[in-house]
Amino acid sequence: MKSHDFLLELGTEELPPKLLMGLSKSLKNNIITELEKLGISFGEVSEFATPRRLAVTISQLQSKQEEQIIEKKGPSIDSPEMAIKGFSKSCGIEVSNLEKRSIGDKEYYFYSNKESGQNIKDLLPAIIESSINNIPITRAMKWGSADYSFVRPVHWLIMMLDSKIVSANIMGLESGNKSKGLRSKDNSELEFSNAKDYESFMSEHAHIEVDFNKRKELIRKQVLSVAKDINAEVIIDESLLSEVCALVEIPKAFYGKFDERFLAVPEEALISAMKSHQKYFHLVDNKGNLMPFFISVANGESSDIETVVKGNERVIHPRLADSEFFWNQDKTLRLDKRLNDLDNVLFMKSLGSMGQKVKRIEHLSSYIADLIGFDATVASRAGLLAKADLVSEMVGEFADLQGIMGGYYALNDGESEAVAIAIKEHYQPRFAGDKLPSTNEGLVVAIADKIDTISGIYGIGQAPTGSKDPYALRRLALGLMRILLEAKIEINLKKLIDVSLDLHLKEVDRDSSESIYQFMMDRLKAYYKDINIDGSIYEAVLAVSPESPLDFHQRVEVLSEFNKKIEARSLIESNKRIANILKDFNGSHKELNSEMLLEESEQKLFKATELITKKLENNKDYNIIMESLVNLKDDIDNFFENIMVNVEDPDLRRARLMLISRVRSLFLSVADISFLSS
Repeated sequence: MKSHDFLLELGTEELPPKLLMGLSKSLKNNIITELEKLGISFGEVSEFATPRRLAVTISQLQSKQEEQIIEKKGPSIDSPEMAIKGFSKSCGIEVSNLEKRSIGDKEYYFYSNKESGQNIKDLLPAIIESSINNIPITRAMKWGSADYSFVRPVHWLIMMLDSKIVSANIMGLESGNKSKGLRSKDNSELEFSNAKDYESFMSEHAHIEVDFNKRKELIRKQVLSVAKDINAEVIIDESLLSEVCALVEIPKAFYGKFDERFLAVPEEALISAMKSHQKYFHLVDNKGNLMPFFISVANGESSDIETVVKGNERVIHPRLADSEFFWNQDKTLRLDKRLNDLDNVLFMKSLGSMGQKVKRIEHLSSYIADLIGFDATVASRAGLLAKADLVSEMVGEFADLQGIMGGYYALNDGESEAVAIAIKEHYQPRFAGDKLPSTNEGLVVAIADKIDTISGIYGIGQAPTGSKDPYALRRLALGLMRILLEAKIEINLKKLIDVSLDLHLKEVDRDSSESIYQFMMDRLKAYYKDINIDGSIYEAVLAVSPESPLDFHQRVEVLSEFNKKIEARSLIESNKRIANILKDFNGSHKELNSEMLLEESEQKLFKATELITKKLENNKDYNIIMESLVNLKDDIDNFFENIMVNVEDPDLRRARLMLISRVRSLFLSVADISFLSS
C-alpha cells in the first residue's frame, strides 16, 4: 500500500522553557496513540521543539485504512420485539437480515458489515486536533475573542502529506505549508515544498536547528569553545543547558565580565544569581575558584556582538550588587539572634513553627550523636541553627541557598567549622545521586531533619498516595536510608521513629510508627531495585525483621553473594522444605533431646549444628555466618535422604522436628532463604 511523509508544525508565542520538552513528547505520543487506535501503520516518528514551534514528522504513513469489519452484538432472540426492531433499525437493516449466534445456552442477534478504510488525509484533521487537545496543560491561555485555549497563543499551522497541504482548521488556524523564522530577524515566511525536508529546510533557509537534542549539543559545543578561548573551565549544569536550549532557536554563545569585587560574596550566591535570573554559565580557574566571567547564549547572530555583551554585563551588575548587599546585611545579625524570628515562620499546620522544628532537630541531633558516638555538642548546636538562614535576606531572595548560606553565616559568627559544615550540608542528599554530608555531625543533623519531617507529616495523615507525594517524603526517606547505609551508621530505625514522634505536637499520631517504618522500608526496596538487587533477597531479609537499615543492608549484601554459589539452590530448597514441615510445629529447638537421635545422618547433622552454634555465638559477621552455614549442605542433604521426620513415635518425631528447627534458626539468624526459591 502507498505511504507518505507527514509534517505537522504548530507555530506559537514563546513556549514556557521548562515545559517545552514535555509538550513536545506529549504531542508526539498522542499522535502515535491516535494512529494506533485507527489501525494506521507508520514508520519513524520524530519530534521537534523550539521556543516558537512544536513539530512532528512521520515517515511511511499508511495512505488508507485497511478494510474493517464492523460488528455489533444485539439482544437475545427471546427479547421483546420492540428491542429487536430497535437494534435492526440502528444497524439500518431488516430483522430478517440480522445474524443469529449462540453464546452459552442463548442465541443473540448480531450485525456485521465490511467497511472500506478512510484515506489518511481525511483522518488527519481529527487526529491532529485530538492530539493537540489532549496535551496536558495545567494553565491554558485564551486569546482574542475566540474560545480556543493552549499553553500560549498559536499563529500558524502546517499540515502536509508529501508535497500537498492537508486541509484542516484547528484552533482557528487554516493549515498551510508556510512557517516563520527567527522573530528578531525579518520574520519572513518560509514555504515548504515537501514534508520530508522539514529539518534540513529549517536549517538551510532559517538557520534553525529544530531538533532539541541536536541544538542542545550545539550550545554545549559553543559554550565549551568560548571557555577555552579565555583559558577557563565552564561549569555546565544540565538542567540550565536544557532551559537555555528551550529559550533559543539560533544559539550564539559569548562571554562577558563582572566586577571582581563581587568575588568577596560567597560564590554560591553569585552563581545562583547568574543561573536563576540570567541563565548564565559560570566559569572557574584550574583550581576550581570562581572567575569574574560568565557565558551567555544569544538567540541569533548579531552584527554588533559588543553591544550584546555590554548589555548583558550591564544587566548582571545590579543582580550581583543585590547579592553583595544581602550578604553584607545578613552578616550584621548572628544566626542565634534569628531564632526568635523562626517562631513566626510556619513549618506546617499541626506541626508548629520552624522555631519548634529546630528545637526538635536539636534534641534529635543530640540523641542520635550520643547513640552512635559522634560529637553531640556540635551536632545539637548545628541542629539548633540549621534553619536560621531561612529568615535571612539572601535566602529570602534565593531559596536554593538555604543551608549553604547558613554555613557561611555560622563561620562569620565565630561558630566552629564543624558546626558550619553541618549546617551547610544538612539538606544533603537533596536528590538522587547527590553527595552525602561530608562530616559526622552533618550526617547526624541530616538524619534528624529528615526523620522529623517524615514522622510529622506522615503522623498528621499526609502520607504519599499513589503517584502523589506533595511533600517529597519518598525523596526524604530515600535520602535518609542512603545516609544510614552508605555512611555505615548503625541505628534502630523503629526506635528513632518513636523518639521523633514523641517530640511532635499532640496532633501527631503516635500510633503511626509502624506505618512510617513500613513506608521507609518500601523506600529501601526501591533503593535495591535501582541497584539491581533481586526483590526476593530484600523479602528474605525483611522476613527476619532487622530494625537497623545498616544491619539489613549487610544481610542483603551477604545474601546476594550466597545466591550466586553452586550450593545455594540445594540449601534454599531444603530451607523451604523445612519451613513447610515446621508450619504447625510450636516447639523450641532449645529443648532438643539429642539422645533420641540414633541414626548416623541425624547425629552428624546435630553435631554439625552444635559446632556452628558455638562457633557463631555472638558473631555478627554475616559473611562468616553464611560461609559456616553453607558447610551444612551435605549434612542436610544426607539427613533428608535417609531420615523420615514425621515418624509414628511421638518422642522421636519431636526430636527430629526440633533438630530441623535448629537448622532453620541458624539460617534465620541471617535471613529466610526459603524466599529465594524459584
